[in-house]
Amino acid sequence: MTVSLLEQAGASAATETLPEMAIRALLKPLHNHLGDRDGPFDLPTGVSQFFVAGAFLVTPDQDWHMLTASLGFPPEQNRLMIPIDGGHPGRVRAKGDALYLPDTDAEAGSFKQYLKTARMGSAIYAPMIWQGQFLGQIVLAGRAPNSLRPNDFALMRAAAPMAAAIYVAQGGPDWLIKLYPPDDAYRVAPQGL
Repeated sequence: MTVSLLEQAGASAATETLPEMAIRALLKPLHNHLGDRDGPFDLPTGVSQFFVAGAFLVTPDQDWHMLTASLGFPPEQNRLMIPIDGGHPGRVRAKGDALYLPDTDAEAGSFKQYLKTARMGSAIYAPMIWQGQFLGQIVLAGRAPNSLRPNDFALMRAAAPMAAAIYVAQGGPDWLIKLYPPDDAYRVAPQGL
């Protein structure tokens, strides 16, 4: 499944003509198929499992990680903006390494909730690096703890260089300069919501 899923994701992205749509097309099969969707989960009564995915791109002024290509995020957070050194996106940028958090509750207070609708229980961050430059990161998160597995982490790490190449090939850096700052920016503080 791993090779075919990446092949499907890459083929979908290659048909798009805009940077954000291409990254979303790349992420959609991963968002739809990675992670444990059926449980059993240790979630409060009435809370359902769901996943979000997207790309947090470094803004031209280097002040923010701005959400693009969102899947599953609430509409008002379409342009969620996290301070450049905030939370785990900031940690990934600082180190340049992918990050796998199978259970965010095990992070002892360091996990920051930026998603308006829920605290995510499991998360993956994979850096988009192009010719040594950190462009941003692709992310995937599940509501339930331990819903993302090491194999999911490996696939997201493999998809991140594809996301960087697709973004650059589609003129992403110039697109971002024209878009920024977005009218619908949803800025959060470093400490989260």
